Amino acid sequence: MPQYNRTMFFIDGFNVYHAIAGERLSRYKWLNYWALSEKFLRGRDRLVDVIYFTAYSPWNENKRIRHRLLISANVDCGVRVVLGQFRKTTKKCGICNEQYQTYEEKRTDVNIAVHLFANAQKDRYDKAVIVSGDSDLIPAITAVTETFADKQFSLVIPIGRRAQELQGIVGSDATMRMKELHLRTSQFPDTIRLQDGTEVTKPIRWR
Repeated sequence: MPQYNRTMFFIDGFNVYHAIAGERLSRYKWLNYWALSEKFLRGRDRLVDVIYFTAYSPWNENKRIRHRLLISANVDCGVRVVLGQFRKTTKKCGICNEQYQTYEEKRTDVNIAVHLFANAQKDRYDKAVIVSGDSDLIPAITAVTETFADKQFSLVIPIGRRAQELQGIVGSDATMRMKELHLRTSQFPDTIRLQDGTEVTKPIRWR
């Protein structure tokens, strides 16, 4: 029996972002995802990789700048980033029946599914920890467990989310809930120096 579980975290960036986007929790956006992942290790778990799935907003340059700062800080401490994209789409208002254009985030679910399966196939983890409340990930989890019977799954539900369907697949004993304490103790310092010497400072909007 191995001495430890090689544990990989698969973080649904937008699921976490929307969970902390409100006024009370927005100060926690300067989040070190490697440090956050360490808070949810159990027993023989050893953290071997953290993959953060996200996309840059095409409609707001200031948001993109803040997001790039966050990503640069996380990449510097070992987090891998997989980018999706936003696509413009037309929707109809349910009240006035008028059409309007908006953006929808694409590829995150698919990207998570692909990386879950590919990393299982390459035997890079014993346990995968999903940080999300999105039930669209259920087929990917099912596919991995049916194909690789030795792979374990855990679930971290972002703060304020329910995720009953995901919990039903993973099991309540393998489900953990993100709390404000986890966010507060997983923040980068306001200013950090990256390994290449660049200084990165927490955006004022997040203070």
